[in-house]
Amino acid sequence: MLQYGLTHSSNSLSMSATSNPPQFIDPNWTVYAAPISTLLQVSERLGLDTNMLFVASGLDASELTIPDRRFPVNNYFRLFQLVADASDDPDIGLTVGRVTFLKGLNLQLYLSTVCQSVRDYLNLIPSALRLRGDIGQITVYRQSNLVELRWEPLLAETGRKRFFSDDMLAASAGILNSLCVMPVPVVKVTLTYSQPEDITRLEDTFGRNLAFDQAYSSLFFEREALGFAMLKQDYQVGPDQDNPFREFFECDDPADQLLSNLKQSIVQYLPEGEVTIDKLASKLNISRRTLQRRLSDRDTNFLNILQEVRSKVALRYLSDSRLSITEIAFLLGYADQGSFSSAFKSWHGVSPRDYRRK
Repeated sequence: MLQYGLTHSSNSLSMSATSNPPQFIDPNWTVYAAPISTLLQVSERLGLDTNMLFVASGLDASELTIPDRRFPVNNYFRLFQLVADASDDPDIGLTVGRVTFLKGLNLQLYLSTVCQSVRDYLNLIPSALRLRGDIGQITVYRQSNLVELRWEPLLAETGRKRFFSDDMLAASAGILNSLCVMPVPVVKVTLTYSQPEDITRLEDTFGRNLAFDQAYSSLFFEREALGFAMLKQDYQVGPDQDNPFREFFECDDPADQLLSNLKQSIVQYLPEGEVTIDKLASKLNISRRTLQRRLSDRDTNFLNILQEVRSKVALRYLSDSRLSITEIAFLLGYADQGSFSSAFKSWHGVSPRDYRRK
């Protein structure tokens, strides 16, 4: 699976861009079941023949329930094209994007809980896109008083398909405008395709400042929004919004501020997929050696703390039946469901799925 790492420059918040997307599909590219399930749901609501669509696309709908199952990206692209053609709706991508946003809202709320601001949330986008598969990336750029969220498809051809761009931009706009304490209105949108005859739904979704036949499909919002606070899951009674995971570690010594801050920071970094002692030491404004020494003074080490945090937070996430095992694996920083399941069984003696059935 492709990985997208964060980069930092004077005008960029986030990930490196693919300036020249490939022209042909790599047979190793895959997607998870989530975007395919969304297409299935939209097709059913529109009264389309879903069995015919799946057969024509080369997909088996019965396999969507298989844990951690991945599907060839070419079949996903074909299914989306078939749904677009069968619906005869030029705005189908906007519909799919809205369903994508609504179905993923619970997971997005968990992500917003570990972020202090929109800036922190945007830095998690590369990791979050792993839950869809090898389809592309969203790059974030600062441009004077605006911030640009640029959708860059993995395959050049999909960048010319209106429904793909509409899907990604509609989902992104819905997420940003719903997870912040203050609304984040889109102030401008650029689109790679030509202007349709009817742009009513586009204007309803993005506003009236639309530019067509552009190099990229992008959302723009005011730069001040980067500092906006994110909504939090209501994990505990009380106003301590700076530490929404306190109840996970309530048995700890409340006077031990180092451990409290370290565990809170670990939870925040887990979705990025790589939690290192160097990263956490920097977050706590101490050196790696100092952090190691202070943990040693407490008869523990960084890896033990990391596993303890993952173990306790996993139990909380599993109590929410709306989160899939794959989503929980992502929130805990695992590359796949299998790795998480193996770790969970070593902690609790049962698989995550069996634990949830209790």
